[in-house]
Amino acid sequence: MDKPDFISVVYFFATIALQHLGIVKNPLTDKVEKNLDVAKYTIDVLDLIKEKTKGNLSKEEESLLTSTLSDLKLTYVKEKEKKESEPKSEEKPG
Repeated sequence: MDKPDFISVVYFFATIALQHLGIVKNPLTDKVEKNLDVAKYTIDVLDLIKEKTKGNLSKEEESLLTSTLSDLKLTYVKEKEKKESEPKSEEKPG
């Protein structure tokens, strides 16, 4: 296996975020497993990486990280709005 590079790290976290946004299936279960809290946390980790690596990235790395974060944040907002617009299931008396 090749030594990981920065771009691989970005793709790694982006894939985790996309899985929890419900965009791609979990490869271990072959199921869509949406968890917006985990997706947001993963996006926040990428934001932290961006902040901590500022000034130390190549133009290609910085561009990839910026565009990936932008896409993930937009998708997160759309999925959160979709979830909030779903009718809430009422509890049945038991």
